[in-house]
Amino acid sequence: MSGFSTIIPLAYLASAVLFILGIKRLSHPATAAGGNRLAAVGMLLAVVATLLESGLEYTWILAGLAIGGLIGGVMARTVKMTAMPEMVAVFNGFGGAASGLVAVGEYLRVSGAETLAIDSGVSIMAGTLIGAVTFSGSMIAFGKLQGFVTGNAISNPLVKFSAGFLLAFALVLAVYLIGFESNLLFYWGLIAAALILGVLFVIPIGGADMPVVVALLNSYSGLAAASAGFVLENNALIISGALVGASGLILTGIMCRAMNRSLANVLFSAFGTGAATAVRAADGDRVATPIDAEDSAMVLGYASQVIFVPGYGLAVAQAQHRVRELADLLTERGVSVRYCVHPVAGRMPGHMNVLLAEANVPYEQLCEPEDVNPDMENIDVAVVVGANDVVNPLARDDPSSPIGGMPIIETDRAKTCIVIKRSLSVGYAGIDNPLFYLRNNRMFFGDASDALARITEEVKQL
Repeated sequence: MSGFSTIIPLAYLASAVLFILGIKRLSHPATAAGGNRLAAVGMLLAVVATLLESGLEYTWILAGLAIGGLIGGVMARTVKMTAMPEMVAVFNGFGGAASGLVAVGEYLRVSGAETLAIDSGVSIMAGTLIGAVTFSGSMIAFGKLQGFVTGNAISNPLVKFSAGFLLAFALVLAVYLIGFESNLLFYWGLIAAALILGVLFVIPIGGADMPVVVALLNSYSGLAAASAGFVLENNALIISGALVGASGLILTGIMCRAMNRSLANVLFSAFGTGAATAVRAADGDRVATPIDAEDSAMVLGYASQVIFVPGYGLAVAQAQHRVRELADLLTERGVSVRYCVHPVAGRMPGHMNVLLAEANVPYEQLCEPEDVNPDMENIDVAVVVGANDVVNPLARDDPSSPIGGMPIIETDRAKTCIVIKRSLSVGYAGIDNPLFYLRNNRMFFGDASDALARITEEVKQL
């Protein structure tokens, strides 16, 4: 093994460099795929180096690799794009569970000692607490996204008190187990408290805030992995976990700024409850103007500038290829086409970017709200596909609105806006959208994939 004493640290260093370069390239759609491959190569290098250093019996490891690889391959091929947020939530949960189990295994190994060493004790307790919270919280997030747990924010004083009490209780147990003596019963109590805490952490958060929750849980899974790295004294795991934790926190901050809200507000405000019925009742006398495929094609086919604004409805209808087909057809007619993506559109960070990338939308056609809004009056047609809150003018015009101050894509200022939506139902924020009733807006009611296909056929006839 002496021959590996120099090679293995160098392998860990190379893997860390690949992780950093990979994350850097993930920051732009044009380089994201290459960044993902770099990070994967870095992880493979770290795994191989760890296996060579440890001198382990490989039978169970190879069996785990085979089973896990098979499951991962099947999921990658079969999970629909609409379910991608759920899969990310599950992966976050499994990452937290794996790190937590490492901490549990290490605690059981050393629990015969009267007291834990401070450094290993802190690592074990941090890995246990963060791993358990990440696992149970991610499972609740998965349930909210999947629909078998209500997507509404469930919040009351008892939930908040219970969460605070359990956090304090878990921290007291952790300090006792580190500073006084090993106690298996107390340790299981710490795990139970952390699992319940994860549930109480996520259930007060509504569906509108799921992108923030997914990003934050991703950060937690990275912190749990870093804790496991300290437990195992593995530098590669410490570095990779720290990078995931830091990037997840940065992404969480980006999501919060995109909604003009603090992280505390996201976690504790129970955003998206109530209000919808009252707003709809007050606005019941307003009329939305419908439009059909033929008229939509006329407006789009003779426009100079068109932007498409994708939302979760695009994912539900699996309409990303349809919108790309229509956009390509308009481009062939000399129309300038762009796709404006809001950071919190969809149900996970980058959801719309993933959908459009699957449809091979040219990266140069993607833009952000700040790129389009200053010139919105010159946009001939803005086509909103399944989005709601991110184009709601109340965010700009009504500071008292639940989404007041949130940066939006100001499609209401375009010359013509066409909203493709199944109905006039409210978005996750639980409030009506005045855009639907404006004079320059038209509503195309129906499934986004079918609506885009019909418009495309009509454009071909022009």
